[in-house]
Amino acid sequence: MLNSKQSAIETMKKRQSIRTFDTQNITTAHLQLIHEYINNEENLIGPFGSKGSIKLIQVTNHVSDKGIKLGTYGFIKNPQAYLVGVAENKKYSLVEFAYTFQNLVILLTKLEIGTCWMGGTFNRNSFEQEVKLGEGEFIPCITPIGYPNQKQRVFDKALRYVVKADNKKSWDKLFFDAAFDVPLDKQKAGLLEVPIEMVRLGPSASNKQPWRLLLTQDQKVCHFYIEHTPNYSSKLGYDMQLLDMGIAMSQFELACNELEIKGNWSVENPELPLPNEHMEYIVSWETL
Repeated sequence: MLNSKQSAIETMKKRQSIRTFDTQNITTAHLQLIHEYINNEENLIGPFGSKGSIKLIQVTNHVSDKGIKLGTYGFIKNPQAYLVGVAENKKYSLVEFAYTFQNLVILLTKLEIGTCWMGGTFNRNSFEQEVKLGEGEFIPCITPIGYPNQKQRVFDKALRYVVKADNKKSWDKLFFDAAFDVPLDKQKAGLLEVPIEMVRLGPSASNKQPWRLLLTQDQKVCHFYIEHTPNYSSKLGYDMQLLDMGIAMSQFELACNELEIKGNWSVENPELPLPNEHMEYIVSWETL
């Protein structure tokens, strides 16, 4: 298993999507750690038992060892390898898979290995030639990996500006106090202030930040909802924003673990009045 004593919270604060990599090969030691991690079944099982898989494909000039050209439509420069996610196209399978994938992304970031979640801007057909898919499986996302190129980040900064990656919504737009018509004040979040803030800082498709969290009055239970962006990713044949909810769960739990806040996940819809037809309940965290 990958191991680092660095703070997960500090790592989540500083992580950015990397699209321009150095030409340096990933070290043998790091490749071995990644192989060990993705081959450990426990790391790939979500909180409710869904299991996806992650494949490592090493590349040279975007070409795999099998000679297959892996396409990312020009968004990625000098990737040394790709991590390819495989899951079933079902709601909780996607949520849980993204939870496990983001756990790995944060561990890689601790090792100073760059990543970039990609759900739509890659050629699925080319990656499907590399990865053996089981019945009902597909590739929801990939990430290129490699060491960030510190001198050629102009492209990355420009793209971050275009997609507004650094413009995160404020607490009053995302988090709520017992009801959706009452914004959650940071001071009323109690022990969960930092885990909730880590959700706010997490990556999401097109930086839409579809997560909406509602904290109960006793500060014990945090309900996670998704506010769907109408027709988003419909052409891809799956709801990409469900991946964002898995990312939110990962960010939240990693922070809780570091702060020694014990709790567990459950799917128990509180049946609260919703502010619009795009809102859907996903999961709850209960602090023990």
